[in-house]
Amino acid sequence: MVLQDHFHPPLSIRRHWHAFHNAWATYIASELNQKLPPNYFAEPNVQFGIEIDVAAFEEPTNGESAIQIPSNSYNEWTPPIPNQTIPFLPNPETVEIGIFNTEAGPIIAGAIELVSPANKDRTTHRNAFVSKCETYLRQGIGLAIVDIVTGRKANLHDDLLTRLVGDNALLLNADLYAVSYRPIERNGQSSLDIWQKEIGIGKALPTLPLWLHGEICLPVDFNAAYERTCREQRIIVN
Repeated sequence: MVLQDHFHPPLSIRRHWHAFHNAWATYIASELNQKLPPNYFAEPNVQFGIEIDVAAFEEPTNGESAIQIPSNSYNEWTPPIPNQTIPFLPNPETVEIGIFNTEAGPIIAGAIELVSPANKDRTTHRNAFVSKCETYLRQGIGLAIVDIVTGRKANLHDDLLTRLVGDNALLLNADLYAVSYRPIERNGQSSLDIWQKEIGIGKALPTLPLWLHGEICLPVDFNAAYERTCREQRIIVN
């Protein structure tokens, strides 16, 4: 299965894009949960008009036994060399007041953002999306962004890089793309590794690394989850 255009006819009048994105996020989370080490889990968070993301969390065991995942399920894959590495300054200190539910124990360790049309439709929404991604990165959280929205033009990855480093970044200048980010410190210098792929209608989606705290790297096969979603929603390519 290759990428279809979910935002123009004929597919846009046969299937609702938001139902597809909801299912896609669920299946990405399901695939991650097959690979994550014990004490981690992934779950989708879908709020149409605001965000569609998949987050990976780490939680304390409190002495309880965890689901056993084969130890090599997340460390047998070697990610490719990043397309670029840029200077990057994380937040060394945070001063904040947090109000938590006592049930909210998990700590976020990584995130995947599936871009929605609302993320691209106006400046305020684009800025809000970029600010959210910037916050993840400055907190040292690994991040991936996938944009298959053909109905509106905006490159949120390029907007994010421009905000982080100005004109010194290698912009993608693509309408559709998949990008992964890894905040890392090497030899006392903070930097940001970036894997960026231009994608297009009629082409397969890539596999990208998702970096979690603790040097854990997971391969995210976006195309496999996409194919599964198409099968489950009975989307047939003629």
